[in-house]
Amino acid sequence: MARAGGITNAVNVGIAVQADWENREFISHISLNVRRLFDFLVQFEATTKRKLASLNEKLDILERRLELVEVQVGSATARPSLFTT
Repeated sequence: MARAGGITNAVNVGIAVQADWENREFISHISLNVRRLFDFLVQFEATTKRKLASLNEKLDILERRLELVEVQVGSATARPSLFTT
């Protein structure tokens, strides 16, 4: 009888070890995927900041051009004689 209990105990230990390895493998996969997600988000943030900065520069240029056009239109309407012959 002592022998049967020993085999059962060994089987239980083997099952526990197998379950532990499966849990560790699962945790490893989760950790790897979290790391990949983090890396993606860091790269996404950097790319987004760069693109937004570029768009902001272009918008600043357009705003300055619009202000210049508004001044020119204002001058033209204030002194229409400059544009007629």
